[in-house]
Amino acid sequence: MFRCGIAYPRCRWILPLLLLFAIIFDIIAIAATSGWVEDEDAKSHYANMWTQWRGKNDAWLSKSLMEHPWAQAVAALMIIGLLLLIIAFIISCIALCCTLNLSLTPFIGLLVFLTVILQIIALIIYPVKFNDDFIFEGHYDYTWAYGFGWGATILAIGCGILFCCLPRYEDELSGLAKTKYIYTSS
Repeated sequence: MFRCGIAYPRCRWILPLLLLFAIIFDIIAIAATSGWVEDEDAKSHYANMWTQWRGKNDAWLSKSLMEHPWAQAVAALMIIGLLLLIIAFIISCIALCCTLNLSLTPFIGLLVFLTVILQIIALIIYPVKFNDDFIFEGHYDYTWAYGFGWGATILAIGCGILFCCLPRYEDELSGLAKTKYIYTSS
């Protein structure tokens, strides 16, 4: 006899785990020492969220991006988004892992969607203003750390949707509902 179904009580750990991955991705994007933008092969110009470097070989000149209001706004939005994700993670662990309190899940979804809005704004402002202020010629790529920022945002979008849908599955999550099998064979 082969049966395939979803064990909802065991799935309660998945959403906090996905939020944890989004937090890790955000920390990587914010704390990266390079990797937000670079010219071809990072030969003469590269930058992270905080600083840019220009030069060749061993003669690199660093300049803080925090002198620009748009860079301060990007940093503030990304850090506020990270803090909101951490708060949402803590509340989701309490609501789903310690006890089953599904009344908190819409609030968690709201926090996560607020994070998504802040991070999308930051991740759009950065390349637009960086291109306007610093790129005059050549080919530049937005690289791995910038991608981690978008990865965290995409994970947060998925988590926000799932947190908003969770109250519909209260019986399944608490283990009171009968398991619905997708496939049964006799």
